[in-house]
Amino acid sequence: MKYPEGVDRGMVDVPAAPARRTPSARALALATHPGPAVAVTVVATLLAVAAQVPAGRVVLVCLAVLAGQASIGWSNDWLDADRDRAVARADKPVVQGAVAPSVLRSAALVSAVLAVVLSLLLGPAPGVLLLVLVASGWAYNAGLKRTAASVVPYVTGFGLLPAGVVAAAPGTPAAPWWLVAAGGALGAAAHLANVAPDIEEDLATGVRGLPHRIGARASAVAGAVLLFAASLVLVFGPEGPPTAAGWAGLALAVPAVVVAALSGTARFRRLAFPAVMLLTVLDVVLLVAGGAALT
Repeated sequence: MKYPEGVDRGMVDVPAAPARRTPSARALALATHPGPAVAVTVVATLLAVAAQVPAGRVVLVCLAVLAGQASIGWSNDWLDADRDRAVARADKPVVQGAVAPSVLRSAALVSAVLAVVLSLLLGPAPGVLLLVLVASGWAYNAGLKRTAASVVPYVTGFGLLPAGVVAAAPGTPAAPWWLVAAGGALGAAAHLANVAPDIEEDLATGVRGLPHRIGARASAVAGAVLLFAASLVLVFGPEGPPTAAGWAGLALAVPAVVVAALSGTARFRRLAFPAVMLLTVLDVVLLVAGGAALT
């Protein structure tokens, strides 16, 4: 087996397990990274409802985003297969031999094409904006994760996701500035939190993104600041005084911010990313409940 650059063959002895001829549906589902894939899809769908997108187009937004997220997850496990084997990532179906990298490659490409078709059915403006997230995810997986610009795909993709969803409403309206800003900040916080549990494994395989360069503790502090800043923008950005739902969202942000701030320590590293994703979903639920004008 070929080991990624920077990994000493003597560090690990994990032979590549033979993949099954027919991968199970469970293995394929796990390789999509279902937690973030579902969370992002739910966020996009709720934003479409809040933006008063017609019901049929809400379904289209949901399917387009889900296809894009599946393609990002599958491409990640395909492109990282050798690296994951080298550090014995037993949580990865491709390392378990439950699915072959070639199958993940085919699934990633097919779902990416499906995401393009579904997104463009919404129209040029919303379609292109939604596809920025897909392109950003692929760019991250293909190499940006190894550079100091690793945060850029997250900021760009998650910043423009709400813009694409809002543009799917009648008249192709522009998303309010505060929604785009909050999306970008939440994306950056998600990146910092997502990398936290795997910093040692990443460094062992030559991955040196922004969080690896500034260190676990600095990443944790930066992620907490970004998370709280996004919550503040979502509460005080909309016109008029903050609603009760907005204040509730700010209160809910506090424990998530604390977890993010503590993600520099081993005990809390694996809790930070789920906390960011959960807070993002709750924030959007409260935006819908508070009746914030997105168009």
